Amino acid sequence: MSRIPTKDCPICGKPASEAARPFCSTRCANVDLNRWLGGDYVLPGTEPADPEEIVEHIEQITKH
Repeated sequence: MSRIPTKDCPICGKPASEAARPFCSTRCANVDLNRWLGGDYVLPGTEPADPEEIVEHIEQITKH
């Protein structure tokens, strides 16, 4: 059985543990989750559409 190579924890740099992979501990996993929930991490993308523009578009395409 081959072992999966471990990488360092992306939060603190310690070796990752099997139980909390890719983190070294649940503490570092929670720090990462807090960063996602707090808006520190963002995925690249376009600006969200204006809700009023969406409604207008739906109204235009449903008038047929």
